[in-house]
Amino acid sequence: MVQTAIPFHFFRGGTSRGPYFRREDLPEDRETLARVLVAALGSGHKLNIDGIGGGAAVTTKVAMLSRSETSGCDIDYFFAQVSVEDGLVDFKPTCGNILSGVGPAAIEMGLIAPQGDETRIRILSVNTGAKVEAVVRTPGGQVEYAGDAAIDGVPGTAAPIYLNFMDVVGSATGALLPTGNLRDVIDGIEVTCMDVAMPIVIARAADFGLSGAETVEELDANRAFYDRMEPIRRKAGELMGMGNVEKSVTPKFALLSEPRNGGTITARYFMPWNCHPTMAVTGAQCLASCVLTPGTVAEGLFTAPQGTPALVLIEHPGGVIDVTVDYENGPGGFALKSAGLLRTARLLAKGEVMVPADVWGGK
Repeated sequence: MVQTAIPFHFFRGGTSRGPYFRREDLPEDRETLARVLVAALGSGHKLNIDGIGGGAAVTTKVAMLSRSETSGCDIDYFFAQVSVEDGLVDFKPTCGNILSGVGPAAIEMGLIAPQGDETRIRILSVNTGAKVEAVVRTPGGQVEYAGDAAIDGVPGTAAPIYLNFMDVVGSATGALLPTGNLRDVIDGIEVTCMDVAMPIVIARAADFGLSGAETVEELDANRAFYDRMEPIRRKAGELMGMGNVEKSVTPKFALLSEPRNGGTITARYFMPWNCHPTMAVTGAQCLASCVLTPGTVAEGLFTAPQGTPALVLIEHPGGVIDVTVDYENGPGGFALKSAGLLRTARLLAKGEVMVPADVWGGK
């Protein structure tokens, strides 16, 4: 069988993993691009046995990079979520964990030159229009991967990568509260529909008869919960102006409960048909904003952080993720200025991934 070779870098970005491509090395039209990504990742089998996916939603993610033509930006980051088993590709959302590897990948690919011991890279998230500054260590003109920064969900330590997110309110829907309400009731469940970096339908765990401290395995085995959650998510998607979201991974869904280990709040984040093993970077920004907005479903579950910027500690199945939020709560309600997070990334491999020539014959 003749195959097409496509250059790629394989990164762990935050608590996710996947191939990073130069956009110019892939087909331009979305339909062919989707077929190429399905073949490369091996979507269609629970183990992705015929591709380089990892058999989980956090390991079937793709980053596509190019030099940006947008003023004030260096790199365009185009994201794709490839399904594990269904042979589907969703180009609507973005991923903040995979974004953690965009800065290092752009340097490794030669898309941007290192700027000394520390390189600041201004990234445009093509999917959502959000702008993010990534700060990457580059001593001696090389990306540094070793360091003492630890993030829950990843073993060991690595060099820190600082991400500062801007222009993320209404990234998918154009509004902080796409339904116009702080709370909506859908199928008897009170939810807050919020769009900050990622549109999410947020509910209290107790309203589903859950403690909120369940493990990923316990939640994924609880199909009665998913059977109740999914119709709510779909109806919320319509109320948020997102149309029919039956086959889309957005909006996501999240459950909140009181903190148990000294954090601000406990959360379980759904992708949306299984539970995230840790927490999405984009999701963390939205949930932190929900915590800081008076009148949402988060109210009463936590002690509010004092002052601004505020440090919001979100307890998740793998530990804690911290989000530093610069915001205002004035007469016009919650107003987000920026959200900052610390992540890490590591280059795992590079070379060529092969796809059948009958899927795509190459450039």
